[in-house]
Amino acid sequence: MTLTVQKNRVSLEPVIQDNLNEYLAVGVKSYCEHYLHLWENEDPTPYISYGLTKEVVERELQDPNAVNYLIQQNNKNVGILKLVKNCGIDEIADTDALKAEKIYLLKEYSGKGIGKQVLQFIEDTARDLNKKIVWLDAMQKGNPIHFYQKNGFTIKRESEVLLPRVKPTEKAMWILTKNL
Repeated sequence: MTLTVQKNRVSLEPVIQDNLNEYLAVGVKSYCEHYLHLWENEDPTPYISYGLTKEVVERELQDPNAVNYLIQQNNKNVGILKLVKNCGIDEIADTDALKAEKIYLLKEYSGKGIGKQVLQFIEDTARDLNKKIVWLDAMQKGNPIHFYQKNGFTIKRESEVLLPRVKPTEKAMWILTKNL
């Protein structure tokens, strides 16, 4: 499924082997532009190794439960998105929930309405899959939490980054949900 919005010409392009390297480059760059402060010595290697290597994403491309997208504006790659189609949380069943696992925009494209359009795409995708809930993790500190709340997400409970070498003061996360 590809979303195209004429006004800002934002589209989501499914990741395949041919655009995998671009997905990784944009994903690593956008992650580093926003989240280096979380890591000891500003070294995000634990996260990159866990979620943004060629081997990891190639496995995801083979998984029918995972969908990866390049976010584009005016035919330029400006971010990435990863969805997990059947992914419950706590008492919410896999069949009822879609997880937005990665939503990263390059810094120069943040705050320009692209994220709002991506959230609409996520919600539309969830509805197409007959989901009742969309959920995601967000850092407790910083602007993303306010963006998600402004767009109808509510805090379900606390969570934390479990990867090694995260600064103890930066581990705290929220699990956010939105009923559809």
